Amino acid sequence: MTFLYRDTLTWGTATVSVGFTERRLDLGDLAAAAAREAALAEIQEVTGAAPHLMHQVHGTGVQMVEDWDAAAGPPDVDALITAQPGRALLTRAADCVPVLLAADSGAIGAVHAGREGVRRGVVPATVDRLRALGAQRLHAWIGPHICGACYEVPDEMRAEVASAVPATHATTSWGTPALDLGAGVRAQLAEAGCAIVEVGGCTREVPALHSYRRDGAEAGRMAGVIWRTP
Repeated sequence: MTFLYRDTLTWGTATVSVGFTERRLDLGDLAAAAAREAALAEIQEVTGAAPHLMHQVHGTGVQMVEDWDAAAGPPDVDALITAQPGRALLTRAADCVPVLLAADSGAIGAVHAGREGVRRGVVPATVDRLRALGAQRLHAWIGPHICGACYEVPDEMRAEVASAVPATHATTSWGTPALDLGAGVRAQLAEAGCAIVEVGGCTREVPALHSYRRDGAEAGRMAGVIWRTP
């Protein structure tokens, strides 16, 4: 099974599909090259679309795939967008929040929202780019990520992130400071007027998902994948 979760949305003549991979596939930068290429080939076979990766840097950069030279390798950004069918955009995570976006204009986006990305606003930045491409309505999928009850952080870090995105303020199930990145992303998407689907599942708690907090350096990376057909 390539996708642990899959969904399809039809707007006008365009059909947008999304999926979130499970633990069997490892799309991380540290995965063996053969394993990662096999995973990408499997995703291409299932989606019928050419997969596009980004080198995620915990920033707010947004790259339109059509404007990037593929020969240069993956761009150093945390969001990809495209207005063309036949392209599958991937965001990879092992506790961070993978976000997939579809616009009524036909454009789509994939966002990697880690702690810094949430604090700095990578999701609103991507929404703004899609609006600039003519989007009036946006539909978002929030993929599996570490939950607020499991994501322990120092009190100073919680205060820093929550000062920018108050919805992230959380406490672990054992009573220590935490961040709820999913709640922060949800608040940002709601403020931007997006319809939201929350896939659910805490990466630390669900064995079928990759988790850095649970597995450390041995953790692989799952992917949120979005693609469009005419």
